[in-house]
Amino acid sequence: MSRRLSKRPESGLASSASAPEHAAAAGRWKALVFIALAQLMVVLDATIVNIALPHAQTDLHISDANKQWVITAYALAFGGLLLFGGRVGDLWGRKRTFVVGLFGFAAASAVGGAAVNEAMLLSSRAAQGVFGALLAPAALSLLATTFTDPKERAKAFGIFGAIAGGGGAVGLLLGGFLTQYLDWRWTFFVNIPFAIIAALGAFLVIREPAGGRNRNPLDIPGVILATLGLVSLVYGFTRAESNGWTDSVTLGMFVATVVLLAAFAFVESRVKAPLLPLRVVTDRNRAGVYSSLGLAVIGMFGLFLFLTYYLQVVQGYSALKTGFAFLPMVASMITGSTQIGARLMNRVPARALMGPGFVVAAVGMLLLTRLEVGSSYAGVVLPGMILLGLGMGTAFMPAMSLATHGIEPRDAGVASAMVNTSQQVGGAIGTALLNTIAASATGTYLASHHAPAAAGGAGARLVQAQGLVHGYTSAIWVAVAILAVAAAIALTAINAGRPGVTKVTSESSEDGAAELDDEVQLPVSMH
Repeated sequence: MSRRLSKRPESGLASSASAPEHAAAAGRWKALVFIALAQLMVVLDATIVNIALPHAQTDLHISDANKQWVITAYALAFGGLLLFGGRVGDLWGRKRTFVVGLFGFAAASAVGGAAVNEAMLLSSRAAQGVFGALLAPAALSLLATTFTDPKERAKAFGIFGAIAGGGGAVGLLLGGFLTQYLDWRWTFFVNIPFAIIAALGAFLVIREPAGGRNRNPLDIPGVILATLGLVSLVYGFTRAESNGWTDSVTLGMFVATVVLLAAFAFVESRVKAPLLPLRVVTDRNRAGVYSSLGLAVIGMFGLFLFLTYYLQVVQGYSALKTGFAFLPMVASMITGSTQIGARLMNRVPARALMGPGFVVAAVGMLLLTRLEVGSSYAGVVLPGMILLGLGMGTAFMPAMSLATHGIEPRDAGVASAMVNTSQQVGGAIGTALLNTIAASATGTYLASHHAPAAAGGAGARLVQAQGLVHGYTSAIWVAVAILAVAAAIALTAINAGRPGVTKVTSESSEDGAAELDDEVQLPVSMH
């Protein structure tokens, strides 16, 4: 009898103790919904506008020479300000930065949708880039500081990684639907409900851990040098696509990039409160993640670019049908991220997922080098896309988790910004480099088949289409090689064990941060 009575209070105590834990867990998963929604909005915007660009160009009388600025204005602001945006999140608090980024992005999107001339549209795109640079690092760092339990973290990053990888393809589908059935302006307006819902959710459910801010003053020289260096890099590759690699301005941008980023590294090693603490990027595992992820994105962006043109220009698909054609890749990416990466992340080292993942993606790309003018979607395109999506989804999730795992709370924003920076720079390089290779290969092919092309009629159109496909496959071969290099880096540079092997206490005495127990993959040195 006494045993029964003694157990009842313990049972009641356990029940009352577990209630707050269940409530906290439910709150974390609700927070993930709104963090993921914001990330989806940013990733969608990278491709959704591409589909609408020809219609916007016609309506607003934008010249062919200036149409690239609809894409470039966003890329320059976003890529150039990411490190600054991550540091602002550490200073202001990630939740506040997240909400400001959402409202600013929504306002800029409203201006873009209502644009009546070229200047208004380009200004709105630059503003979207500015607020996106605040929003993207804040979203990832909120995720990193909200989910610290290894099992929960694996699931959360699986979902986030799937969105980050597959959102671009979803943007092609949504952009095609909105442009074809409504109006190009809705590719901007669609961001507004996303932002409002995510902001309201942030107010209600997102809780930022106490003691995670870095209240040191901003490193102004570092901000200026990093922003100018990244802008020069992104613009250099963007200009190379349209003006060639030997163009004097292109070469000048690359020289400026080297000088500015070298000066930035020197300044960061000397100042007391750097914009980018070198401990973030000199860690072997994070450096391996940043470099391999950036290279992999080059290949993925190349696929989006060339398959979009192949399906629409060569195969004659509509914008909407092209979007639907990408859906199997999105599904396989989600499968790789949530069913393979998330399930295995706590059982095997990150390199055992990232390396094979990039290899599978490279095999998918390799299949796509068999593209011809009359290739079957089911026989050639579909298998390649499924393997690419499966491989990238499997690799993306542990990459994003490892890049922010074990980081001190005060550095979470800037570490997250580096993930986005590697992806943004990789995207800019991929678009410019692979497009230039494709254009050159197409030109060479057409020059060697001048006689059939000069004959005119159906023969000329066939030769033109064959030249385009030859250019695409030539560039895809380069993407295969780049993905192979990404796999090699992941397998050799990353040496972290599986999560949860070593338990350390992360503390930030400089900023008065509370102690935070975290499961990390390797010993973390305290600075």
